[in-house]
Amino acid sequence: MRSTLYDAEHEAFRDAVQAFVAKHVTPFHEQWERDGVVDRSVWLEGGAQGLLGTDVPEQYGGGGVEDFRYNCVIGEELTRAGASGVGFTLHNDVVAPYLLRLTTDEQKDRWLPPFVRGELVTAIAMTEPGAGSDLQGLRTTARRDGDHFVLSGSKTFITNGVLADLVLVVARTDPEAGARGFSLLAVERGMPGFERGRNLEKVGMKAQDTAELFFDEVRVPAANLVGREGGGFVHLMENLPQERLSIAVVAVAGAQHVFDLTLRYCQERTAFGTPIGSFQHNRFLLAEMATELELARTFIDKAVLEHNAGRFTVQDAAMAKWWTTELQKRVVDACVQLHGGYGYMLEYPVAKAFLDSRVQTIYGGTTEVMKEIIGRSLGV
Repeated sequence: MRSTLYDAEHEAFRDAVQAFVAKHVTPFHEQWERDGVVDRSVWLEGGAQGLLGTDVPEQYGGGGVEDFRYNCVIGEELTRAGASGVGFTLHNDVVAPYLLRLTTDEQKDRWLPPFVRGELVTAIAMTEPGAGSDLQGLRTTARRDGDHFVLSGSKTFITNGVLADLVLVVARTDPEAGARGFSLLAVERGMPGFERGRNLEKVGMKAQDTAELFFDEVRVPAANLVGREGGGFVHLMENLPQERLSIAVVAVAGAQHVFDLTLRYCQERTAFGTPIGSFQHNRFLLAEMATELELARTFIDKAVLEHNAGRFTVQDAAMAKWWTTELQKRVVDACVQLHGGYGYMLEYPVAKAFLDSRVQTIYGGTTEVMKEIIGRSLGV
């Protein structure tokens, strides 16, 4: 069935994103994977091409269009290109809502123009060495001291962690208040006591800088509080659905791309004098994947429209996130098998996809946590 999610304006934008990726990303991505980080110039070029902050108001230099479909186009095209190192989706889909909805006018004036230009790379720091999906287990603290918060603790697995100039840090500002004791603090590059640890060595997504962050009595101005003091947990719950939808969009795009490559391979590769796709087992397997991908795309198209309409819920996001990422994992694994020995060779995109996609069921909330959210919403 033909997707009706995108209009002509979105497809024109897709053409621009594809051109950007072909010129400024694909020729350099292998080197970035060896380096463990993308060149900062790709952020500046992305800003110049209008790929950062499409929903940021024009007064700050953004696109001024509140339509998540533009975000989806960027995520889809980076995924199809295997450009797993370019952290635009984290910047646009995850951090931008906090800066747009929770900041003061003064903070917007300070941060949004360089955010849009690619001069201010952003990250969000939730996960800690001893606490991942369970946000209430976070131990990083920030105590009030006059016009500052004094921040202490550590974070790990932070996407864009090496390049980030502005990190939204989740910290306990009231240890006795439970879920109402968390706040969001914007920590800026160069603040004394803010240090970066290792650029972590991962199974896949080699060009994506993923770092440990350390905060040793960092004096963060109270003017860098994002949202309400004590409102951090609520702010996270309000914004996590978009993050999880972003992951789901990428999951479907990634799975579909690998399937398309594999279908062509099965049509061309022969065994025993016949294309391997003509064997009944393989033909049935391809049929099953094609059907599930069609179902997933239809669901995600609806989810994006519901999100644009303000009706996309925490439970909806959990359903989308776990099912599409588990589907991606199954599809990519099956496609590796269909490629045989070549599927294990990194020169083939299917092998790189196998490594890059494995984290999808983990970050942004594990599959198990997503099912727990859904189960609780059912009253069980």
